[in-house]
Amino acid sequence: MRVTICDVGPRDGLQNEPERLEPSVRAALVNRLAAAGVPRVEAASFVRADAVPQMAGAEEVVAAIDRREGTEYSGLALNEQGYERLAASGLDRVNYTLAATESFNRRNGNQTLGEAQDAAERVLARSELPVTLTISVAFGCPFEGRVDPGVVTTIAERFASRAEIVVADTIGVATPSQVRALVQRTGARGAHLHNTRNTGYANALAALDGGASLLDASCGGLGGCPYAPRATGNIATEDLVYLLAGEGGETGVASDGLIATSVWLEGVLGRKLEGYVYRAGTWDSS
Repeated sequence: MRVTICDVGPRDGLQNEPERLEPSVRAALVNRLAAAGVPRVEAASFVRADAVPQMAGAEEVVAAIDRREGTEYSGLALNEQGYERLAASGLDRVNYTLAATESFNRRNGNQTLGEAQDAAERVLARSELPVTLTISVAFGCPFEGRVDPGVVTTIAERFASRAEIVVADTIGVATPSQVRALVQRTGARGAHLHNTRNTGYANALAALDGGASLLDASCGGLGGCPYAPRATGNIATEDLVYLLAGEGGETGVASDGLIATSVWLEGVLGRKLEGYVYRAGTWDSS
C-alpha cells in the first residue's frame, strides 16, 4: 500500500501558533521536511496578513525554499486573489479550500457556500497547476453542528473530474466508521484529519480502508484553525509514518529526518509539541 503524505505543518501547523515565525524560519521548516523525503509539503497560505498574521510573507517563504527533486510544494488559497498570488509565486500545486457549511465559509473566507464553489469553478477553469479541493468541516462544523454527508458528496461530485478531492475533519469530531463511509461515498483521494479527540490515527487507517491514498499530517502534531474554536492538533507526521510502516504502508519518508525536524521545531517554538514519536523514538521489533 503506497500512501502519499502531505505535511501541512508550515501552513496549518503554524497558523494557530501565538507567535509569527519569520519567512526564513518557515522556509527552513519546509526544507527540513523535504529533506526527510516528504513527497508533498504545504509551504504557505495566501491569505490576508491581517486575518492570519502567522502566514504573512508567503511569497518570501516560497522564494527562500531550496527546491528538492521528488517533493511537490503546494500552497493554500481561499479565493481568487489568493490563487493569483499562489500561481505567481512558483509553487507546484494549489490547495483550494472551501467549507461544507454556510457559517464556516463566511467565517473562514467571507463568502457564502455558493460563492465559494463558484470561485472554485473559476480557479479550476484558469489554473495551469494541479488543484486539490479540500472540503473543510466535512464531518462537523463548530457553528452548525453535524454536517450532512450528502452535502459533502454533492460538492465533491461537482469538482471530482477536475480536482483531487480531500475531505477534512477540521474540528476533530469524526470517528472511523464516519471517515470510511464518507471517503467511499465521495471517492475522495485524501483526508485531512485532526487528533482533537484522539481519534485521528484510527481515522487515518479508516480513510485508507475507504480507498484514500493521500493523508495530510503535521510535524510534531502542530495545528488548528483560527476560525474553529478548540480545533487543535493535526495528526503528527512522524507518528503517522510509524503507524503506517507497522501496518505495511509505504511512504518513502525517513522517520529520523522527521524526528529531527520536530526536535528542531520544539526548540524554535520553545515548548513541547503534541506528537509522541519525536519524543519516544521509533522501535524496531525485528
